[in-house]
Amino acid sequence: MELALKANTTTEATFLLIDDDLISIMSMKRALKKLKIVNKTLVAKDGQEALDILRQAVVAGAGKLPPFIVTLDINMPRMNGIEFLEAIRADPCLQRLVVFVFTTSDMPDDVQSAYSKNIAGYLVKDDLGDKLADALDMLGSYARIVELPV
Repeated sequence: MELALKANTTTEATFLLIDDDLISIMSMKRALKKLKIVNKTLVAKDGQEALDILRQAVVAGAGKLPPFIVTLDINMPRMNGIEFLEAIRADPCLQRLVVFVFTTSDMPDDVQSAYSKNIAGYLVKDDLGDKLADALDMLGSYARIVELPV
């Protein structure tokens, strides 16, 4: 009896960068390009814009969110990072979203609050140089080797 091989149904993850600081976004995009990370990359300037993007992706995916890896700033206008995390964790279509916090805040309350909302990691953007490049390189590897829910 022959075993049927499972078809590769892996979908490449889209990066969603959520940050209101244009310099941070430009630095992250530049680092992704330098690292030859070619995943589709979207940008939102606050949590509300990010929610809109993700909910549109759910509609386009016939009720299922395609794989996303999110980088999230904490301090943003309109809807901050913690409010964004609360919104996605309360939404059945978005609750399993993979989120890494990239922020300038090293306040223990922010770190604790973010981890209590099931983030994958918390990185402080104290400089936009080597540490950022290392973090984005890690995310590129993560996107290539981890099976994300669809």
